[in-house]
Amino acid sequence: MSDFELAVCSEMVFTDLPIVDRVRRIHDMGFAVEIWSWHDKDLQALADTGARFTSMTGYLHGDLIDPQTADEVVRTAELSIKAAETLGVPRLNLHCAELVDGKAARPRYRATGEMWTTALRALERIGELGATAGVTFCVENLNTIVDHPGIPLARAKDTLALVEAVGHPNVKMMLDLYHAQIGEGNLIELVRRCGDAIGEIQVADVPGRCEPGTGEINYPAIAKALHDMGFTGTVGMEAWASGDSVKALEAFRRAFSS
Repeated sequence: MSDFELAVCSEMVFTDLPIVDRVRRIHDMGFAVEIWSWHDKDLQALADTGARFTSMTGYLHGDLIDPQTADEVVRTAELSIKAAETLGVPRLNLHCAELVDGKAARPRYRATGEMWTTALRALERIGELGATAGVTFCVENLNTIVDHPGIPLARAKDTLALVEAVGHPNVKMMLDLYHAQIGEGNLIELVRRCGDAIGEIQVADVPGRCEPGTGEINYPAIAKALHDMGFTGTVGMEAWASGDSVKALEAFRRAFSS
């Protein structure tokens, strides 16, 4: 048995199947499900699978850090809340700046005080939206070395500082340990430091972004640290299968089961 709710990102496994069939496979193996975008999916068909969904993208356009487009993040966060109701999704994922096919929509390579303040104020507004709707918005840390160059305030230390500055119970971190390993490392101390700021944890191994056990991260040790600090929330595998998807999910379960 695991101390945690284990979820799997349906975008990255069973990739030869349509998304609804992927969700069914994940659900049949006893996992909850994460999705990325919602606007291009048949949400009712996903709901009809009976799967439990833990998170999905919480905005469509705009940069939290940009005074010209932060309002668009807030506006589309409202739309995301409505979509989340169909699936019963409790957590909606945000980035400090918009991604298009994984790349920065408007790359910026230096963070400024204005970016920080803009993101802070937008997240305060989004937190109120979340409180009214009963959902939590989670700001995801990203790595800018391999996957997402041009995203300011992307490291876990930045997203943690933002979440703590907002100080709203409906604004938390989507703590992605794959990204944190590439950008910062020291993962056990990181999860301890983030503590109550964590909304959900996402995992993949480094290098390669595949399931736990394929790279350098000692996920059983991280699972023990999470257990010792009393974390009982969701851990999501946002990772590609290195080979067979069933075996990848089984490896994920082993890494986070006592």
